[in-house]
Amino acid sequence: MPEQLGFNLPSVPALGRADFLVAPSNAVAVAMIESAQADKLVLTGPAGAGKTHLAHVWATQTGARILSARDLAQHDIPELAQGAVAVEDVPDIATDADAQTALFHLHNLVLAEGHTLLLTGCGAVRDWGLTLPDLASRVAAAQSAALDAPDDTLLSAVLAKLFADRQVTPKADLIPYLIRRMDRSFAAARALVERLDTASLAQKRPISRALAATLLDNDQGPAR
Repeated sequence: MPEQLGFNLPSVPALGRADFLVAPSNAVAVAMIESAQADKLVLTGPAGAGKTHLAHVWATQTGARILSARDLAQHDIPELAQGAVAVEDVPDIATDADAQTALFHLHNLVLAEGHTLLLTGCGAVRDWGLTLPDLASRVAAAQSAALDAPDDTLLSAVLAKLFADRQVTPKADLIPYLIRRMDRSFAAARALVERLDTASLAQKRPISRALAATLLDNDQGPAR
């Protein structure tokens, strides 16, 4: 039976709790989010590790709003503090004094109102580069959990989920082939699936090991 070609449908990431894949590399972070006992939480981990997904899980549990740290200075902080808030990519404001000041006030007001605050960022908190001392000390005091790099099993499951988000069902030999040849990170998995989907549509070819070899040969040498 000939393989079906994909249609140019938008990728819609599934961000519910049931869609999050639990493994030893992220189990502590999942437990922290699900218990949500602390008044302020920090999620750290590499790009694409699942911080945004877990932030959405937490927001569903708490009714929180989710926003980028870069946009904080544009918001009404007292209004935001009327409920739980998740602030993503906090290291991005390491050189933005106004955004750091806004986050400092948001932190204080959210806790004073009896709500909870979730912060996310790549790398350890000590490496976030926050230059406002009062903010840095408060962030460092938060309960934190790290999402670590994936093992083969988790990376395979993530690839399968990324394909499913794009309404693509790859052949059984494709994901093991990708695992052997790709950079071992969630960010690389996301980028590779996007490249395969884009190439499939542009070339009117099914997503397959042959298509992957064509793409990866340019990056990593001859296929094996």
